[in-house]
Amino acid sequence: MRLTIPHSLALLMAVALVTSPAAAAQTQPSSAGQPLRSELAFDYTYIRSNAPPGGCGCFNLNGGSGSYAWDLRPTRFALVGEVTGTHAGSIGSGAYNLTLTAYTAGVRYLVPVRGRALRPFGQLLIGAAHGGGSLVEGTAPPARERTVFTANLGGGLDLRVARHFSIRLIDASYLVSVFQNQVNDHQSNLRLSAGAAFRF
Repeated sequence: MRLTIPHSLALLMAVALVTSPAAAAQTQPSSAGQPLRSELAFDYTYIRSNAPPGGCGCFNLNGGSGSYAWDLRPTRFALVGEVTGTHAGSIGSGAYNLTLTAYTAGVRYLVPVRGRALRPFGQLLIGAAHGGGSLVEGTAPPARERTVFTANLGGGLDLRVARHFSIRLIDASYLVSVFQNQVNDHQSNLRLSAGAAFRF
């Protein structure tokens, strides 16, 4: 079964990024004290993965991610869409390489705190992951599915340094995917991110 989720999610996120801030500006009165509802974040992303399954021929992937969030006022929830791209080279004795791209969307919960400087959150995102490179192509037999289901469960902490700008101190999550591996077709990954968030 071929998934077309990545293309549709990417298009949806692109439309949201372009239209949401403009729409919010047109529909809401301009005020310095007006609550900020949307957020655009860019992060460095590190993933700790393993191959082959059953052991730890562990390796690291490095890359980046971008996300868009829209607060669902008056609740403490927000809708989130995220795109992540990471790469690893020289994996194992075969010096394989892997490019992993994930397209996910879901719900974020904004944890209430007394002060406004720190903004903790938890989130659950689901979507599709696409694997490319010799690690995927070199499986025996070659993996039939290059795009599979993925889920991302975790949380993070933002530090507000200005009204429209925050530093994402940490975003830590458990990233699961179901690429074929001739053993259990299951990958459990540690995902860590940090970067900057802009609110509108």
